[in-house]
Amino acid sequence: MSKINIAIDGLSGCGKSSTAKAVAKALHYKFIDTGAMYRAVTLYFIQNDIDLTNHDQVMQALSEIQIDFEFNQKSQKNETILNQQNVEEEIRKMDVSQKVSPVSAIKEVRVAMVAQQQEMGKYRGVVMDGRDIGSVVFPDAELKVFMTASTEIRAKRRKEELAAKGEIVDLKDIIENLESRDHQDSTRAESPLIKVEDAIEIDTSDLKFENQVQKVLDLAISHLEKED
Repeated sequence: MSKINIAIDGLSGCGKSSTAKAVAKALHYKFIDTGAMYRAVTLYFIQNDIDLTNHDQVMQALSEIQIDFEFNQKSQKNETILNQQNVEEEIRKMDVSQKVSPVSAIKEVRVAMVAQQQEMGKYRGVVMDGRDIGSVVFPDAELKVFMTASTEIRAKRRKEELAAKGEIVDLKDIIENLESRDHQDSTRAESPLIKVEDAIEIDTSDLKFENQVQKVLDLAISHLEKED
Protein backbone atom coordinates (compact mmCIF):
# COMPACT_ATOMS: atom_id res chain seq x y z
CA MET A 1 0.00 0.00 0.00
CA SER A 2 1.30 3.47 -0.87
CA LYS A 3 1.90 6.02 1.88
CA ILE A 4 0.58 9.53 2.41
CA ASN A 5 1.53 12.47 4.60
CA ILE A 6 -1.02 13.58 7.18
CA ALA A 7 -0.98 17.20 8.39
CA ILE A 8 -2.84 17.95 11.63
CA ASP A 9 -3.15 21.62 12.56
CA GLY A 10 -5.23 23.36 15.18
CA LEU A 11 -5.46 25.21 18.46
CA SER A 12 -3.22 24.51 21.43
CA GLY A 13 -4.60 21.87 23.78
CA CYS A 14 -7.19 20.34 21.45
CA GLY A 15 -5.48 16.95 21.31
CA LYS A 16 -3.44 17.33 18.11
CA SER A 17 -0.30 15.61 19.32
CA SER A 18 -2.03 12.75 21.15
CA THR A 19 -4.24 12.10 18.13
CA ALA A 20 -1.31 12.31 15.70
CA LYS A 21 0.68 9.83 17.82
CA ALA A 22 -2.19 7.34 17.89
CA VAL A 23 -2.86 7.68 14.16
CA ALA A 24 0.83 7.21 13.35
CA LYS A 25 1.00 4.12 15.54
CA ALA A 26 -2.09 2.59 13.94
CA LEU A 27 -0.77 3.20 10.41
CA HIS A 28 2.85 2.35 11.29
CA TYR A 29 3.84 5.86 10.21
CA LYS A 30 6.44 8.18 11.70
CA PHE A 31 5.09 10.80 14.13
CA ILE A 32 6.69 14.25 14.22
CA ASP A 33 5.63 16.57 17.06
CA THR A 34 6.46 20.01 15.64
CA GLY A 35 5.14 21.70 18.78
CA ALA A 36 7.78 19.81 20.74
CA MET A 37 10.42 21.09 18.33
CA TYR A 38 9.47 24.72 18.99
CA ARG A 39 9.27 23.99 22.71
CA ALA A 40 12.78 22.53 22.57
CA VAL A 41 14.08 25.67 20.85
CA THR A 42 12.33 27.77 23.51
CA LEU A 43 13.89 25.71 26.30
CA TYR A 44 17.33 26.18 24.75
CA PHE A 45 16.75 29.94 24.46
CA ILE A 46 15.67 30.10 28.13
CA GLN A 47 18.61 28.03 29.34
CA ASN A 48 21.07 30.18 27.40
CA ASP A 49 19.47 33.60 28.02
CA ILE A 50 18.98 34.27 24.31
CA ASP A 51 17.68 37.77 23.56
CA LEU A 52 14.86 37.28 21.05
CA THR A 53 15.51 40.73 19.57
CA ASN A 54 19.19 39.99 18.97
CA HIS A 55 19.44 38.49 15.48
CA ASP A 56 23.04 37.32 15.90
CA GLN A 57 22.27 35.56 19.18
CA VAL A 58 19.23 33.84 17.69
CA MET A 59 21.13 32.66 14.60
CA GLN A 60 24.05 31.42 16.67
CA ALA A 61 21.71 29.52 18.98
CA LEU A 62 19.87 27.92 16.05
CA SER A 63 23.17 26.71 14.61
CA GLU A 64 23.80 24.88 17.91
CA ILE A 65 20.39 23.19 18.14
CA GLN A 66 19.82 19.63 17.00
CA ILE A 67 16.38 18.12 17.63
CA ASP A 68 15.56 14.45 17.32
CA PHE A 69 12.84 12.09 18.50
CA GLU A 70 13.44 8.82 20.32
CA PHE A 71 10.86 6.10 20.88
CA ASN A 72 10.75 5.00 24.52
CA GLN A 73 9.98 1.29 24.58
CA LYS A 74 8.97 1.40 28.25
CA SER A 75 6.44 4.25 27.96
CA GLN A 76 5.64 3.46 24.30
CA LYS A 77 5.96 7.18 23.53
CA ASN A 78 8.06 9.42 21.32
CA GLU A 79 10.32 11.65 23.41
CA THR A 80 12.08 14.85 22.42
CA ILE A 81 15.86 14.92 22.30
CA LEU A 82 17.61 18.29 22.35
CA ASN A 83 21.34 18.09 21.63
CA GLN A 84 21.41 14.44 22.77
CA GLN A 85 19.55 15.22 26.02
CA ASN A 86 16.02 13.97 26.73
CA VAL A 87 13.98 17.10 27.47
CA GLU A 88 10.45 15.67 27.15
CA GLU A 89 9.44 16.68 30.68
CA GLU A 90 11.13 20.08 30.71
CA ILE A 91 9.52 21.30 27.48
CA ARG A 92 6.00 20.66 28.82
CA LYS A 93 6.33 22.96 31.84
CA MET A 94 4.51 26.29 32.13
CA ASP A 95 7.61 28.49 31.82
CA VAL A 96 8.18 27.05 28.34
CA SER A 97 4.45 27.26 27.49
CA GLN A 98 4.46 30.96 28.35
CA LYS A 99 7.36 31.72 26.01
CA VAL A 100 6.94 29.33 23.11
CA SER A 101 4.63 31.55 21.00
CA PRO A 102 7.04 34.53 20.81
CA VAL A 103 9.90 32.17 19.95
CA SER A 104 7.79 30.40 17.30
CA ALA A 105 6.95 33.76 15.73
CA ILE A 106 10.59 34.48 14.88
CA LYS A 107 11.12 34.02 11.14
CA GLU A 108 14.60 32.49 11.47
CA VAL A 109 13.32 29.93 13.99
CA ARG A 110 10.47 28.88 11.70
CA VAL A 111 12.74 28.64 8.64
CA ALA A 112 15.15 26.39 10.55
CA MET A 113 12.42 24.12 11.92
CA VAL A 114 10.43 23.90 8.67
CA ALA A 115 13.57 22.80 6.82
CA GLN A 116 14.03 19.95 9.32
CA GLN A 117 10.35 19.01 9.15
CA GLN A 118 10.23 18.90 5.36
CA GLU A 119 13.30 16.68 5.32
CA MET A 120 11.55 14.29 7.73
CA GLY A 121 8.51 14.02 5.44
CA LYS A 122 10.34 13.70 2.15
CA TYR A 123 9.48 10.03 1.67
CA ARG A 124 5.87 10.19 2.95
CA GLY A 125 4.45 8.00 5.68
CA VAL A 126 4.55 10.85 8.21
CA VAL A 127 1.93 12.22 10.61
CA MET A 128 2.88 15.74 11.66
CA ASP A 129 1.00 18.11 13.91
CA GLY A 130 1.43 21.82 14.55
CA ARG A 131 0.00 25.13 13.44
CA ASP A 132 1.33 25.58 9.91
CA ILE A 133 1.73 22.03 8.63
CA GLY A 134 -1.00 22.12 6.00
CA SER A 135 -0.23 25.71 4.99
CA VAL A 136 3.58 25.84 5.02
CA VAL A 137 5.37 22.58 5.87
CA PHE A 138 3.31 20.10 3.80
CA PRO A 139 1.01 22.15 1.53
CA ASP A 140 0.79 19.06 -0.70
CA ALA A 141 -0.16 16.65 2.11
CA GLU A 142 -2.79 14.19 0.94
CA LEU A 143 -4.79 14.59 4.17
CA LYS A 144 -5.10 17.84 6.12
CA VAL A 145 -7.02 18.04 9.39
CA PHE A 146 -7.79 21.13 11.49
CA MET A 147 -8.66 20.38 15.12
CA THR A 148 -10.54 22.71 17.47
CA ALA A 149 -12.10 22.60 20.95
CA SER A 150 -13.56 25.15 23.34
CA THR A 151 -11.11 27.12 25.49
CA GLU A 152 -12.57 25.74 28.73
CA ILE A 153 -12.29 22.13 27.58
CA ARG A 154 -8.72 22.67 26.40
CA ALA A 155 -7.77 24.32 29.70
CA LYS A 156 -9.22 21.46 31.76
CA ARG A 157 -7.32 18.93 29.68
CA ARG A 158 -4.06 20.85 30.07
CA LYS A 159 -4.59 21.19 33.84
CA GLU A 160 -5.05 17.41 34.14
CA GLU A 161 -1.97 16.81 31.99
CA LEU A 162 0.17 19.10 34.16
CA ALA A 163 -1.25 17.66 37.41
CA ALA A 164 -0.32 14.17 36.26
CA LYS A 165 3.27 15.39 36.08
CA GLY A 166 3.08 16.98 39.53
CA GLU A 167 2.73 20.57 38.30
CA ILE A 168 -0.27 22.29 39.90
CA VAL A 169 -1.44 25.32 37.90
CA ASP A 170 -4.58 27.42 38.41
CA LEU A 171 -7.22 26.90 35.70
CA LYS A 172 -7.53 30.65 35.20
CA ASP A 173 -3.81 30.92 34.42
CA ILE A 174 -4.06 28.11 31.88
CA ILE A 175 -7.06 29.75 30.18
CA GLU A 176 -5.16 33.04 29.95
CA ASN A 177 -2.14 31.24 28.52
CA LEU A 178 -4.23 29.44 25.90
CA GLU A 179 -6.08 32.61 24.85
CA SER A 180 -2.80 34.49 24.61
CA ARG A 181 -1.22 31.74 22.52
CA ASP A 182 -4.27 31.49 20.25
CA HIS A 183 -4.06 35.22 19.58
CA GLN A 184 -0.30 35.25 19.01
CA ASP A 185 -0.37 32.14 16.82
CA SER A 186 -3.24 33.44 14.67
CA THR A 187 -1.95 36.98 14.19
CA ARG A 188 1.81 36.49 13.86
CA ALA A 189 3.42 37.62 10.61
CA GLU A 190 5.31 34.37 10.04
CA SER A 191 3.22 31.30 9.19
CA PRO A 192 0.12 32.18 11.23
CA LEU A 193 -2.28 29.50 12.40
CA ILE A 194 -4.96 29.19 9.72
CA LYS A 195 -7.35 26.56 8.48
CA VAL A 196 -6.49 25.93 4.84
CA GLU A 197 -9.33 25.44 2.37
CA ASP A 198 -8.80 21.72 1.88
CA ALA A 199 -8.49 20.89 5.59
CA ILE A 200 -11.23 18.90 7.30
CA GLU A 201 -12.27 20.42 10.63
CA ILE A 202 -12.81 18.22 13.69
CA ASP A 203 -14.18 19.75 16.90
CA THR A 204 -12.95 17.58 19.78
CA SER A 205 -14.88 19.38 22.57
CA ASP A 206 -17.40 16.57 22.98
CA LEU A 207 -15.40 13.70 21.54
CA LYS A 208 -13.75 10.90 23.46
CA PHE A 209 -10.11 10.48 22.53
CA GLU A 210 -10.63 7.18 20.73
CA ASN A 211 -13.41 8.75 18.65
CA GLN A 212 -11.27 11.64 17.41
CA VAL A 213 -8.49 9.22 16.54
CA GLN A 214 -10.93 7.03 14.63
CA LYS A 215 -12.24 10.01 12.67
CA VAL A 216 -8.73 10.80 11.41
CA LEU A 217 -7.99 7.13 10.72
CA ASP A 218 -11.18 6.79 8.67
CA LEU A 219 -10.17 9.83 6.60
CA ALA A 220 -6.65 8.44 6.13
CA ILE A 221 -7.89 5.00 5.06
CA SER A 222 -10.26 6.65 2.57
CA HIS A 223 -7.32 8.57 1.02
CA LEU A 224 -5.11 5.46 0.96
CA GLU A 225 -7.80 3.50 -0.88
CA LYS A 226 -7.95 6.28 -3.48
CA GLU A 227 -4.14 6.22 -3.85
CA ASP A 228 -4.24 2.50 -4.60
